[in-house]
Amino acid sequence: MPLSQFQDSFAQALLPTPAAGHHGPLAALVAQPGFAVYRNTVLKGCIDALQANYPTVCSLVGQDWFGAAAQVFVQAHPPSDGRLMAYGLGFADFLAQFEPAAALPYLADVAQWDRRWTECHLAADAPTLDAPWLARQSPDVLGALRLHPHPATRWAWCSAHPAYTLWQRHRDGEPVDAQLQWLGDGGLLTRPDGAVQWRRISSAGCAFLNACARGLPLQAAAQAALAAEPDADLAALMALLLQAGALCPQSSTHPDPPHGETP
Repeated sequence: MPLSQFQDSFAQALLPTPAAGHHGPLAALVAQPGFAVYRNTVLKGCIDALQANYPTVCSLVGQDWFGAAAQVFVQAHPPSDGRLMAYGLGFADFLAQFEPAAALPYLADVAQWDRRWTECHLAADAPTLDAPWLARQSPDVLGALRLHPHPATRWAWCSAHPAYTLWQRHRDGEPVDAQLQWLGDGGLLTRPDGAVQWRRISSAGCAFLNACARGLPLQAAAQAALAAEPDADLAALMALLLQAGALCPQSSTHPDPPHGETP
């Protein structure tokens, strides 16, 4: 067996759900009782990575519950990327279908916020939109501009429950108490100075960013915002997005796909 093939097969055998049918020297190696120790170490590493990448979910359900759910997920979805910080894509969808989580309908949406934080942290760098430059443009030019969300920008509106608030309170160390209003909400993640920042955003703001992500001109994005929230303050919304570093000039390149949700 060529060395490269042996290494690939060895790595595959270490996964929590190893492929069957090993032959030759690899079969003898995998059959040794001690090999299970290494396989269990890989499984624990995957579970630990998932817990590190979804800290809010773990805080809400407790380590025992999370560990049991994570083991099921890891066995069905072993890592395909050496960067364990990026591990866990699809965990929110898994939780949405996971029967023990049926009594926690908000859990998958909170998991999406944990994932958005990771994506925001790992996203490519790009220049942010210059506010003074934007202010110098004429109304006609402004209406035709096609602004883009920064590659690190993540946003979402959840109408069913306060998923963002649950996530934000955990991140900021605030209590989740009986005073929490159980209403839909939205959030915005950006990385203007190298560190992920978060803030609340309205349904109009999410609609505006969705339109920008689709490549619509600024005038159409403003109309989308007003359609979602007729009394929205567009000037205040634009100021928030500029301050957060959520937008890029139309000449910027965008290696990442848009990441927003329709309110």
